[in-house]
Amino acid sequence: MRFGPVPVDDAEGAILAHSATTPGGRLRKGAVIGADERAALQAAGLTSVIAARLDPGDVGEDAAATAVAAAMQGEGLARRAAFTGRANLHAEGPGVLEVDRAAIDRANAVDPAITVATLPPWQRVAAGTMAATVKIVAYGAPGTAVEAAAEAARGALRVRAPVLRSAVLLVTTLPGAPSKHGPVVARLDRLGVECAVREVPHAEAPLAAAMGEAGADFLLVLTASATSDPRDVGPAALRAAGGRLERFGMPVDPGNLLFLGDLGGRPVIGLPGCARSPALNGADWVLERLVCGVPVTGADIAAMGVGGLLGEIPTRPQPREGR
Repeated sequence: MRFGPVPVDDAEGAILAHSATTPGGRLRKGAVIGADERAALQAAGLTSVIAARLDPGDVGEDAAATAVAAAMQGEGLARRAAFTGRANLHAEGPGVLEVDRAAIDRANAVDPAITVATLPPWQRVAAGTMAATVKIVAYGAPGTAVEAAAEAARGALRVRAPVLRSAVLLVTTLPGAPSKHGPVVARLDRLGVECAVREVPHAEAPLAAAMGEAGADFLLVLTASATSDPRDVGPAALRAAGGRLERFGMPVDPGNLLFLGDLGGRPVIGLPGCARSPALNGADWVLERLVCGVPVTGADIAAMGVGGLLGEIPTRPQPREGR
């Protein structure tokens, strides 16, 4: 692509790089200069303009963005028509975004004019959420670069839709302890999960019995008193019910006091107290992935620390900074 000053008399077919004011109105940058545009520029007294011309083998900005976006578009994503060198991918429904980071990095390394930006891996999305954008930062790019970037990004994105459809939320109770659980149910609602809520005393035996009786795709436990040890009421009840504790504690704040386990092949998530708030916390990262069929292991949770310092919740009784 050639870029620079072009005599107006010879500018037909060039792409206007900077907007220009003419007697008939404003010509916007990106406009292809035809006979009428050239006449308008001449009427404005301009003798030259900054413009771009595509070379043989170059691909225009919209076509280039479309090619890369189409290649990376996977299941659960819709592509919208490109404009001004930008093509966007939007989620077709709820889920979490799976991103092949290495593929996106390879695509962005092909040519600086070809840029791909996505949401973070495993970000929750809803219908219409913009998941990625491809922007061609010049007015075109070499065809060979467009082909290479498209191949590098092929199949790099998809939305993992919810596969678990029912949950039982077991809320343990103590006199004077909070019983608020509406935000937990709201989290499930936005993923299309039906939730039955059952209150049980905050003790190992009744909680274990409730776990054994619960019939759903997965179980959630919200204890009246925060879980503070793998032998505390929640994890102990899981083991007493015949389940397995995978992990207690996570390097995400707020959300440290989560536990994760399995009971008869069904996930069991012990929610931290911050799940009573609608604000993002570590439990969201585990809950959303499991609901969408993404396996979560203890090692996966251990790897969540980088980026795991989330926004403070003002209502928490023990803020991070001492008073």
